[in-house]
Amino acid sequence: MKLLVDISRWVVGILFIFSGFIKLNDPIGFSFKLEEYFSPSVLDLEFLAPFALVIALLVVVFELVLGVMLIIGYLPKFTTWALLLMVIFFGFLTFYSAYYNKVTDCGCFGDAIPLTPWQSFYKDMILLVLILILFFKREYITPYFAKASHRWIVFLSFMLCFVFAYYVLMHLPVFDFRAYKEGTNIEQAMSVPPGAPEAIYDYHWKFLVNGEEKIYTTSGSYPAAEGEFIEVETEMVQEGYVPPILDFSIERNGEKYTSEILQEDKLLMIVAYSLSRSEADGFRKLKNVIEDARASGYRVVGLSASGEELKEEMNQKYNLDLEWYFSDETALKTIIRSNPGLVRLQEGTILQKLHWNDAADLQF
Repeated sequence: MKLLVDISRWVVGILFIFSGFIKLNDPIGFSFKLEEYFSPSVLDLEFLAPFALVIALLVVVFELVLGVMLIIGYLPKFTTWALLLMVIFFGFLTFYSAYYNKVTDCGCFGDAIPLTPWQSFYKDMILLVLILILFFKREYITPYFAKASHRWIVFLSFMLCFVFAYYVLMHLPVFDFRAYKEGTNIEQAMSVPPGAPEAIYDYHWKFLVNGEEKIYTTSGSYPAAEGEFIEVETEMVQEGYVPPILDFSIERNGEKYTSEILQEDKLLMIVAYSLSRSEADGFRKLKNVIEDARASGYRVVGLSASGEELKEEMNQKYNLDLEWYFSDETALKTIIRSNPGLVRLQEGTILQKLHWNDAADLQF
C-alpha cells in the first residue's frame, strides 16, 4: 500500500504541476477558455466572464501549488481534500462538455496537448482513482524534507507563480504552442500538402423496402437497392489531414485580401481582437512604432473583429492613420495574446511577435 500511495502521489503531483504550469504560461488563453465555459450556451454564468482572468490565475496557481504540497507531504488532509474536490468538479465539467458537445477542447493542458472533452474526462477519472487512494490512505503520505521547511517551499512556490504570471501578462507567453508561433508561414500552414491523407466516410443509405426500412452502407456511391429512398447519413471512419491554421483571413468590405497582404515583403500587423477591450496605453505607444515601420518601408495594417465605426474612432482618438481590416476574433486571440499586439512578417512568415509593452524591441 505504501508503494501504491507513493506512485499515486508522484503521478498526481507531477501532473498537477505540469498542467498548472502550462496554463500559467498562458493565463490569458486559459481565461478565454473559461469565458467559453461561462457562455450562455454552456454553463450560462455570464456574470463571471469579466472575472475570467482573475479566476484563471487563481485556479492555475492553486493547481500548481497543490501538486507541490502533495509531493513534499505538506498538510496531507487539506491537500487530499482539495485534490478530490478539484477533480470531481473538473470531471463533471468535462463530462458535461463532452456529453452535450459544448466545448471541443477542454483546455486542461492549454495548446501544448489539446484534448477532446472525452479524453479529458477519462483522464480525470484516472486521476480520481489515484486521488481516492491518496484520500483514504493519507497516513502513508510521509513528508519529504524537514517539516519546518514546508511552509517556505509552499510560500516560495506561490511567489514564483505570481512573478511568472506577471511576466507573461506584461509580455507574452514564454513558450508558444500555438499554430502562429514565430517561424510559421501562415499560407503554408493553411494549405493541405500533396499526398496528405483524406478523410474517409461511410454513407448509410436508408430505403423503404416492402414496408420495412433497410440500410445500405457504401463508401459514397449510390447503392444498387430496390425500394423507396428515404435519407442518407454520413459517418467519418478516419479523419484526414487537418491544416494547423483554418480560420485566418483578412477582409474589408466583404472582399478578401489575405493572399495579397501576406505576400508583402515587409509587413507589420497591429492585432487587436476587440478594440473596445484594448488597452489605451498600448495604442498610445503604437503611434511612433507605426511611423518608424513605414519609414523603414513596411506596410502597416490593423486587424480587428470590431466594427468600422470603432476602427475609425480609434484612428482619430490616437491619431494613427491605420489601414484596418477585419479578421475572425478567435483567430486574432490565437495569433497573439496582447490586445493590441504587434506581428512582423515577411512574405507570410511570422518573424516577430511582441506585446505592446515591448514595442521598442521591434526589429526593422
